[in-house]
Amino acid sequence: MIASAIAAAGLMGAAGVVLAALAAHVAPGTGLEIAGYMLLFHAVAMLGGAALLGQGREPRPMLLVALAGWVLGSVLFSADIAVRAFVGHRLFALAAPTGGVILIAAWLALAAAGMLRLIRR
Repeated sequence: MIASAIAAAGLMGAAGVVLAALAAHVAPGTGLEIAGYMLLFHAVAMLGGAALLGQGREPRPMLLVALAGWVLGSVLFSADIAVRAFVGHRLFALAAPTGGVILIAAWLALAAAGMLRLIRR
């Protein structure tokens, strides 16, 4: 699972850089920079989550929910913006807002993992 999280972080980071570059050079003002930054930010979060998984201290199920949410949410959010910028329509109705809600839930799952750890101590 740790290797998968690291691989996902690498792919998200690479996609984030590509979208940020496209925003700067090909399609300025289309929101691609936000999509790129969302991927980059959550790629770093994935690395932190992978490190926590490796330590084995946090409640694993909640941490896995956070990791999965970061991938799914940031990909939905960013893909919807990219499809709108280059194809002219949405990935599907409410894809970006759905991705945003998933991201919020994933961060809350991380908070819950931390709180559970505090309670168990």
